[in-house]
Amino acid sequence: MTSTLIKSPKLNAPTIHCLSNGLTIIAEQIPVDAVNLNVWLDVGSAIELDAINGMAHFLEHMVFKGTDRLKSGEFEQQIERCGAVTNAATSQDYTHYYITTAPKDFAALAPLQMDVVLNAQIPEDGFERERSVVLEEIRRSQDNPRRRTYQHMSEMAFETLPYRRQVLGPASVIENLSAQQMRDFHSTWYQPRSMTAVAVGNLPVEQLIQIVENSVSHAVPTPILDRDRLISEQPFTKIIRQEHIDPSLTQARMMLLWRVPGLDNLNQTYALDGIASILGHGRTARLIKDLRENRGLVSGVSASNMNYRHQGIFCISAQLPAENIDAVEKAIIEHIHSLQTECVTAAELDRVRTQVANHFTFGNETPSDRSGLYGYYQTLVGALEPAFNYPAYIQSLSAADLQSAAQTYLPTQAYGCVVVKPGK
Repeated sequence: MTSTLIKSPKLNAPTIHCLSNGLTIIAEQIPVDAVNLNVWLDVGSAIELDAINGMAHFLEHMVFKGTDRLKSGEFEQQIERCGAVTNAATSQDYTHYYITTAPKDFAALAPLQMDVVLNAQIPEDGFERERSVVLEEIRRSQDNPRRRTYQHMSEMAFETLPYRRQVLGPASVIENLSAQQMRDFHSTWYQPRSMTAVAVGNLPVEQLIQIVENSVSHAVPTPILDRDRLISEQPFTKIIRQEHIDPSLTQARMMLLWRVPGLDNLNQTYALDGIASILGHGRTARLIKDLRENRGLVSGVSASNMNYRHQGIFCISAQLPAENIDAVEKAIIEHIHSLQTECVTAAELDRVRTQVANHFTFGNETPSDRSGLYGYYQTLVGALEPAFNYPAYIQSLSAADLQSAAQTYLPTQAYGCVVVKPGK
């Protein structure tokens, strides 16, 4: 067992404690009258086979259906009795479960959180009831225009990587999953070695660590999990277009996208984050000022550098009248070309640096903010240093760095274009 104090700016000072069974505990005391326990698992829909797509999300529902220690629903009753809150989320690359409690209740509730995650029974009757809930969630997602548009983008962005699939999975798969398949999935992936437990709040660090450690003292070491190595896909070599009709829309949606580095190549993502900010974050960003404020071609436009573990997607998305599609695409490409041929201004760089520094500070205020930050980076990157130093990385970017990234990763003659138009 080892403890390491991470060297970081004054704002953050967590301790990392590694148990012999493979669990990583991260703890930090901050003067806020609450404690958040955020349990992160290196398990998401990307590790699923097509035949069980949706299992990770379905399992997120089922962990609350009872253990040898807790009856179904008892965990939530205990949480509510103490006025605490709990929730969970599943993505392509991770799943996490969290509770926020008063400090005085943490020692009683933290073991229950660890119990439901590690020791879920997955009973047959509860499985069938929850299957109906998940199927209804899938139906609702299919009725959501935003989700449908996102799915079109994912399917173009990823030809082979499992990020092209929906986290919820298709109804046809969920309808045929068995409780035993889920038990096998749980026993394979829900192991201490693939978990990070982050405890942040107003208790001494030693106490936070001890409470979590005592909660998993029964868990035995497991072998390192063997997972398929996923390889990022090649960038587009030409302009690829897809058009869809969505009768529920009143305005068209357009997305231009490029395949770019992901978290496996973290150092190459920072300049793309800077470009996304210059193009589409805030009223003075280039695309917003030009296309919405000045020319009125769009009702909304944004730029995002979306980081998955094995690949990233740089996406510019616009909501606009269908008759403006060609003009807006042309204008966006002109803005990309401008980034490739002319250096951004000092004022733009200063704006990006200030935005990032302030967002980092504002996003560090609560226990749940910090536990989410630590859990995300430890799970997906394997280190906390990049989280602490993210503002410094952005501060160090030069105009030449942004120009080089635009030239390297955002070719104006090779990208994907997805258009979704209203209509019948």
